[in-house]
Amino acid sequence: MSLKEIQSIGNKDTRSGFGDGIVEAARKNPNVIALTADLLGSMKLNQFIKEFPDRFIQCGIAEANMIGVAAGLTIGGKIPFTTTFANFSTGRVYDQIRQSVAYSGKNVKIAASHAGLTLGEDGATHQILEDIGLMKMLPGMTVVVPCDYAQTKAATMAVAEYEGPVYLRFGRPSWPIFTTDRPFEIGKAQQFSEGTDISIFACGHLVWSAIQAGIQLEEKGYSVEVINIHTIKPLDEEAVLKSIRKTKCAVTAEEHNVIGGLGDAIGQLAARNFPIPIEYIGTQDTFGESGTPTQLLKKYGLDVPDIVAAAEKAISRKG
Repeated sequence: MSLKEIQSIGNKDTRSGFGDGIVEAARKNPNVIALTADLLGSMKLNQFIKEFPDRFIQCGIAEANMIGVAAGLTIGGKIPFTTTFANFSTGRVYDQIRQSVAYSGKNVKIAASHAGLTLGEDGATHQILEDIGLMKMLPGMTVVVPCDYAQTKAATMAVAEYEGPVYLRFGRPSWPIFTTDRPFEIGKAQQFSEGTDISIFACGHLVWSAIQAGIQLEEKGYSVEVINIHTIKPLDEEAVLKSIRKTKCAVTAEEHNVIGGLGDAIGQLAARNFPIPIEYIGTQDTFGESGTPTQLLKKYGLDVPDIVAAAEKAISRKG
């Protein structure tokens, strides 16, 4: 399929994909439980509560306690989803996640909304840009970053069936929906195009931006491979290596610090197996600020033109 053939069927926030996905998961499995830290509306849990009031726990503004409660629930065979903003899901409760979930190997699903710069006007104190790194460094933790409403819904349902701790990251803004007819599997990359000049690996909201950048690059005569790395850990190493051995250069694009995120994972894999020129799109070791999602993506170098420029630079380095 040509990148130009990939069409959006409308816009919707990825957190709504989570809200709809957890309802579907709960309908299939009576062990699915939802917990929140005073953010049921923001986490789109209203329908879940309507259908399963006895399987919802309001923990209040006590995120650390919520993680502990969730860990305890797994002992009885429950599948708890903890829900709050990504900043509070990770930074505020890292000790509890490390000790009670990761180290103990508990089947807790950490559902984290409002991640990255596209949280927008709430500003730097809420725009966590280091959470992927925090979570992927924990032994045994699976890290999933879906790209649109449809994929977030599918990922939530898949996460409910997956055994082991999972960090599921999504966002607040309305975003194009373009993966409706594409299957989702944890740990398996999703390829949107095949090319020979450049590999673009992206996750989350920047997958759509990578597709738009790929279209512009194709119009310039480049052959572009765009791959959605929705599962940061475990990384689909086979798909990544197959792509870079063909194109011999790459760009990574993520709504996260370039330190510790998707780019680091791709860079380490390439360094060990097939060293190539790589350019990294992401925040450059900085905090964010208040602004609209569009303004912030542009200011911090995460926009479509930035991906295009990075691709052309990587290609030139390859030469």
